[in-house]
Amino acid sequence: MDPVSVALLAALAGGAGGEIGRQAWVGLSTLVRHPLRGGQDADDDSAVSSGEAELTELERVPADPVRAQALSTALALRAARDADFRLGLERWHEQAALLRSGESKVDNTISGGVFHGTTLLGRDFSGISFTTAPASPPPSSPHHDTPSAQG
Repeated sequence: MDPVSVALLAALAGGAGGEIGRQAWVGLSTLVRHPLRGGQDADDDSAVSSGEAELTELERVPADPVRAQALSTALALRAARDADFRLGLERWHEQAALLRSGESKVDNTISGGVFHGTTLLGRDFSGISFTTAPASPPPSSPHHDTPSAQG
């Protein structure tokens, strides 16, 4: 398994990715907090970090690449010694692919005319409300003839 990207860990700890990112961070946190299981050298498990301390430190200071690297290293070492953890980490890593691949990127475009009124751009809005004034009619243009009400 490839090591978990330091940039991905730092981004998730810092709240990137909106709801998808939050869910990915919760999933990783849950996985890391599962107890260590014996692996190839079960007698020497005290030398292997569960990753929980590194996770907590990265949560505390998400912009610190040294803390993100420490968590990435702890995850790799634990995965090398605990097959169940490795499988869980691989599954988590696949699910986090949406963030790594940029599929969660938002790209809004408005074009093709003159628009009047409120416009909201974004992605994945939930649990919020917006109050806006009623849209006013577009201003009259002196260049267009107004149809006559007379027949």
